[in-house]
Amino acid sequence: MTPAVAAVRRWSVDWLNGQHPEVCEDVLSEGYTLRIGGFLLGPRETYVPATLAQLARYPGLCVTTHSCVTDGTHVAISFSEHGASARLEGRAAAWTGVSVFRFDGERLDACWAEEDYAGRRRQLAGGVADPVLPPATAPWDELPRPADPAAEQVVRDWLSGPDLRAVPVVCDDEHLGHPAERLLDVSGVEEHVLFSAGDQVAFHVAQTGTYLGGLEDCEGAAGRSAVLEVAGVVTVTGGRITGGRVVRDRLGTARALAAAASAA
Repeated sequence: MTPAVAAVRRWSVDWLNGQHPEVCEDVLSEGYTLRIGGFLLGPRETYVPATLAQLARYPGLCVTTHSCVTDGTHVAISFSEHGASARLEGRAAAWTGVSVFRFDGERLDACWAEEDYAGRRRQLAGGVADPVLPPATAPWDELPRPADPAAEQVVRDWLSGPDLRAVPVVCDDEHLGHPAERLLDVSGVEEHVLFSAGDQVAFHVAQTGTYLGGLEDCEGAAGRSAVLEVAGVVTVTGGRITGGRVVRDRLGTARALAAAASAA
């Protein structure tokens, strides 16, 4: 097990699944930051208590890892979080996510992540939890693979294009039959992290553009400027994206559009 992957394993198994905050001193640098849903949380002394407060909402929270990829310095995982809400009479939910970590040689010093909070909201409102995707057979035995700059450029071009849905990737909770509609006509991309390991490319970006519709509680917002944070791990074969998983911050974009409409 490589040092970077071993640190992510402890983050998943000991910190989040075990809810042992003392582990964070070993695996997270003092300056560790988490970017998720447009928010930047850090350093470590701020991140840990804030995360414990979130974990208290799901006392039995579990993290199941579905894939892992690394170049030795970065580690990206796709995963599900699942548990029962202490605030909502024990209603349960399972929602997908993608996290991209950076390893400084000793500890993890940054993470960029998105989780499908819109899918979680749907489940908690309806009272029926989604099934959890199967775990990866051996995610923590993943070895570093060399970078492929050409594959990275394919992904950058795709993220800058008008439609994420133009390639065969699984977005959000689409694997369960829910629609993953095109949300933005993209005009710009802010890249936070992007790396390749063989034919796998992992990323976290913020897309900007014109909102096209498709989100709850955003009636009349079509045509407004919007930002959509996106994380994913995709496969590039023969110069084309041939698969992968993408998670978009649909809930964050919906809330921002609703707030803008209220302020107008």
